[in-house]
Amino acid sequence: MVSVIVPAHNEARVIGRLLTQLVADSQQGVMDLVVVANGCTDDTAVVAASFGSGVRVLSVPVASKREALVAGDQAAIGYPRVYVDADVELNAEDVWALAEALARPGVLAAGPRRVLATNESPRLVRWYYDIWMRLPEVRDGLFGRGVIAVSEAGHARVASLPPLLSDDLAASLAFAPDERLIVPGSKVLIHPPRTVKDLIRRRIRVVTGVTQIERTTDAPDSVARTRPRDLLSIVSQEPLLMPKLIVFIAVTVLARLRGQQAANRRDYSTWRRDESSRV
Repeated sequence: MVSVIVPAHNEARVIGRLLTQLVADSQQGVMDLVVVANGCTDDTAVVAASFGSGVRVLSVPVASKREALVAGDQAAIGYPRVYVDADVELNAEDVWALAEALARPGVLAAGPRRVLATNESPRLVRWYYDIWMRLPEVRDGLFGRGVIAVSEAGHARVASLPPLLSDDLAASLAFAPDERLIVPGSKVLIHPPRTVKDLIRRRIRVVTGVTQIERTTDAPDSVARTRPRDLLSIVSQEPLLMPKLIVFIAVTVLARLRGQQAANRRDYSTWRRDESSRV
């Protein structure tokens, strides 16, 4: 039994593309699929319920991903647990590949490889992600995938983490490199922003979350920040990427300035969501 938990806040426009790929196997009784609509003002719960008995739909009144995850955990009946953001695309075979990886000795957490659907993003957004995807911490970390799978022992570790804006980064940092695994046979399709403005909004949220982790006592100790030597290594190997690196640095600097301002105000609750990728 694998439990898949999908926290969803106002995701009526996109959650169907995820559930369509998951629900067939869940109806066979081999996948426990739980959607937690949290603080929704749209038809997220209705859309999820339309997929039939293969999807259990819960509703919580507060718009909070953490509250949704807690409610989903309380309702889930199996391990491993796979947490999936409602705006990505993942199929049942990808879930099984993650579950199989967690059966390996010592592996407590796993994630799929990323596939970015950048065909509808403008050039500057594509250029940013061309650099971002080459960063070592991005390649190896569980964060930024919209999917994290944990064994029962791994679940106990992430459940003990304090409330944090960047919950996926904190979950990734909670495991040593040899305890987590990126599974080549599992992939997730991620829809990046379709405007530069939304890209910056998303990166401000990330910077704010990273700063919160660094300032929280019970959070994991180390944080995966972009290092200058990583950027130099990328362009030294591929000099033609220099224009893209300039775009990456410009977005990063702006996001860090705005993110630090939010963190200094202790504004860790504002969810700067990218709406353009949900059209």
